[in-house]
Amino acid sequence: MTDNTPHDVPAVVRAAVDAANAHDIRAFLACFGERGAVDDWGRIFTGPDAIRGWSDSEFIGVNVTLTDLRFRVHGNATAVEAQVGGDGFNGPSTFTFTVDGDHVLLMKITG
Repeated sequence: MTDNTPHDVPAVVRAAVDAANAHDIRAFLACFGERGAVDDWGRIFTGPDAIRGWSDSEFIGVNVTLTDLRFRVHGNATAVEAQVGGDGFNGPSTFTFTVDGDHVLLMKITG
């Protein structure tokens, strides 16, 4: 994680980004509750098994890197603008995390 991360970014958002960059699927999944979901450009993956399947083939499993991070916090939503690298999609994306307590309810990926 970059040193310029705003102090109001929820710890679970920082943990999810750190887990992705560390290629640590267990830590990444731990950020989501049982009802957690990923919305990857309109494709929804709900629950740990579905998120893991998506991640194995399109995120952590393809050595994702998230760099040049910029954070914007609005209530319970945190948008993380990142340059995505790895062996899958490469390019800019925005990851908007909706947080409930210590868990991510939704990580929505858009351009």
